[in-house]
Amino acid sequence: MKDFKLRNHIPISGPATREPFVGDEPDLRVSLGFCPRWYHERLGIDFSKKWHTDPLYRYETLLKMKTYLNKLFPEIPYFELEFENGVEKTCATISGVYGIRLMPMIYGLGVVYKIDDWPDGLPGEHFSKEHLSKLELFDICSTPVVEELLQQMDVIRKNFGKIHGYLNYQGILNVAFKLRGSDIFIDMYEDPGFVHHLFRHIAETIKQTSKMIQKIQRESGFDINLLSMSNCVMNMISPGTYKEFVLPYDKMLSNEYDRFGIHTCNWNITPYIDVLREIDKIGYIDMGMMSDMSRVRDVFPDARRAVLYSPVGLEQKSMSEIRDDVIKIYRELAPCDIVLADITNITADDRVKGFLNIVKEVEKSGCW
Repeated sequence: MKDFKLRNHIPISGPATREPFVGDEPDLRVSLGFCPRWYHERLGIDFSKKWHTDPLYRYETLLKMKTYLNKLFPEIPYFELEFENGVEKTCATISGVYGIRLMPMIYGLGVVYKIDDWPDGLPGEHFSKEHLSKLELFDICSTPVVEELLQQMDVIRKNFGKIHGYLNYQGILNVAFKLRGSDIFIDMYEDPGFVHHLFRHIAETIKQTSKMIQKIQRESGFDINLLSMSNCVMNMISPGTYKEFVLPYDKMLSNEYDRFGIHTCNWNITPYIDVLREIDKIGYIDMGMMSDMSRVRDVFPDARRAVLYSPVGLEQKSMSEIRDDVIKIYRELAPCDIVLADITNITADDRVKGFLNIVKEVEKSGCW
């Protein structure tokens, strides 16, 4: 049976997503990522609109960032430069483009680009229930943001060959939250029919967009057939509400791809374990450290598991406390990823290197 696992992937300067599991991963694999401001202050990278819309400029900046990361953290394998026919193949990419705003932009929401941060939405901009109730399926290719993205992909293919990258499509509830704001939680009680209409529409839009983009990527020579749902606001609803409104669409999407994963953010996943297990093919599942990690390992033996380690913990805890945390993760969840994302410009490099050394020591010693 073909392996359907995914592992955590943090594109350089981009929000986290997932990529195919390779098979040679260590039992404790650190997935390391830094906020745009970290790169802006150190290297002067401008992350405003040009970064997200000009693939040639993006390639130059990513090559600069990856070269810097490789010198700073040579022990991290995915920071090694990968040249193929004179092209650093991971820099000729659509990873990180539009941050997490691609789907809201397809629906017509505005975007604010920032010189030292990811794109954001316009404050307070949401759609009414009346507007969203009238939605019919989009002609995806005619939406301005997708037209622009397809033009970018054509430039990448002509200049570099393969179109590398993993776009962040978010997830059903995440997108609905961006479209409707906190009213979506009231809608679940007051108008379940509307919520199902909206969630079904979002699921179909994610499917149509991702399948079209990935088909073009495969034709360029980049092998991709996967989807990872970001359920970052799942803890704002009960497991029963998730099962009623979100699970049907997560299950539908899971059957459309070779690899499928669920990102739950840095929350306690314990109450949701059983309902998530109703998805037959989960190749990735993550959680916060307060979760019952041992039970997750038992219930999801066929998935690559991951735990999100707080950047605040990295900054404020003693190295002894961090070591205790890593031992706990190793004993209860390994083999797994440790996601060390969103590291800010105020975190000293020595703290990051100290964390990496602790992980290496714990794995080597086998602290069972």
